[in-house]
Amino acid sequence: MPDEEQINLFDWHESETVAETVTVTYAEISTNAQAPIPQGFYKSLEELTTHCQQCQRCDLAPSRTHVVVSRGNPQAPILIIGEGPGQQEDETGLPFVGRAGQLLDKILASVKLDSQQDVYICNIVKCRPPGNRTPTPDESAACKPYLLEQIRLVNPKIILLTGATAVRGLTGDKRGITKIRGQWLTWQNYLCMPILHPAYLLRNPSPEPGKPKWLMWQDIQVVRAKLDELLQSP
Repeated sequence: MPDEEQINLFDWHESETVAETVTVTYAEISTNAQAPIPQGFYKSLEELTTHCQQCQRCDLAPSRTHVVVSRGNPQAPILIIGEGPGQQEDETGLPFVGRAGQLLDKILASVKLDSQQDVYICNIVKCRPPGNRTPTPDESAACKPYLLEQIRLVNPKIILLTGATAVRGLTGDKRGITKIRGQWLTWQNYLCMPILHPAYLLRNPSPEPGKPKWLMWQDIQVVRAKLDELLQSP
């Protein structure tokens, strides 16, 4: 499905019209990557999770061990989007639980954000790409309708996009992550910030000023300050 059509289907301001004009079944959604998921199709994240676990919309399904939907608080003010599950995530059914996930938890804790209470974590794709490769555009497109419903149901104040794949998969922005990290973007009226992926920091561990780890520290402090500002607003 062309991206512009997908955006039209998920226009936050025309949900009732879309829901009335698009009719699909669970079976169609589960097996047909071209089948749209109208905004409001899922009444809860629990319903969405159950359905995702049966999904066969793309070629990643046959090789997965578990569908990796989310972890964290469904009412969290911050939603974090990664690229896709790795081996440990595929084995456990939870996103960001490997080394990169452990580092992400430490980054959040450094500004007093709890990974179980203050954030909701998910990925562009919910099944592990073989060899942890980058998801293909078709795989990302097949899974994107689920992600859009997750965003709608959580309705966060801030969305953090970890790495270029997350930025491109949600917003369509193809710029390199080092060029746009730390900058506030607006997507569908949501406040978003691209940040470096924790896996990138593991490969570049130097804390020197200007290095990736130092840049992440600057960015996460900005996120914390913005969250405090939003929470204090009437």
